[in-house]
Amino acid sequence: MGADTTAKRGAAAQRDRIVLAIDIGGSHVKARLSTGSEKRRIDSSADMTAEEMVEEMTKLTADWDYDAIGIGYPGPVSDNRPAADPVNLGPGWKDFDFGAAFDKPVRLVNDAMMQAIGSYQGGRMLFLGLGTGLGSALIVEHVCVPLELAHLPYKKRSTFEDFVGERGLERRGKKKWRKSVCKVIEKLQAALLPQYIVIGGGNVDELKKLPSNCRRGDNENAFAGGFRLWLDPTLKI
Repeated sequence: MGADTTAKRGAAAQRDRIVLAIDIGGSHVKARLSTGSEKRRIDSSADMTAEEMVEEMTKLTADWDYDAIGIGYPGPVSDNRPAADPVNLGPGWKDFDFGAAFDKPVRLVNDAMMQAIGSYQGGRMLFLGLGTGLGSALIVEHVCVPLELAHLPYKKRSTFEDFVGERGLERRGKKKWRKSVCKVIEKLQAALLPQYIVIGGGNVDELKKLPSNCRRGDNENAFAGGFRLWLDPTLKI
């Protein structure tokens, strides 16, 4: 059997794989299958541990058949495991082995990265998630680069997140918040030189008009990103 034939068969097998995408959030943990299932969810809370999430998600999807899992995690990720406990959930997430817990192959990325992958249309793309904080990710010619831009210094010993996250919106009001969003995007565009910017997260709906070179994302793209973690061989994660 030639190398080309082997590669084609491997690519075909990858495309045929059924993927469960899981999007972990502070209020809910949502799941969907790459075969076009309905979306299912469980409630999360400040007390939810990683073990509890796996147990509840396993029960929720007990009637689903799948080959692999893509997970979006609300925090930094290193070596396919959480690098820190999330802010809005319980303890015990850092270094948790989701593959062993689910007994399935798992690919874990930051939740902003998972939505970025689902939004990606080639080239050099910056993703920004306007939510409780500021999620960020960069994809350059299919190479996925995690970012943590939220805590960069910005004005009077504050950070980007202080101005464009939920706290900034509540503290300063929509008008000032919108101006801050535009200014932060302008700075990031000058520094990172993206060909286009995708703005996602729940608070993107608070923007009346998007800054130039930006397009609106969709939270549902997180599921597409979870599928592409396994089904898109062009991605380098």
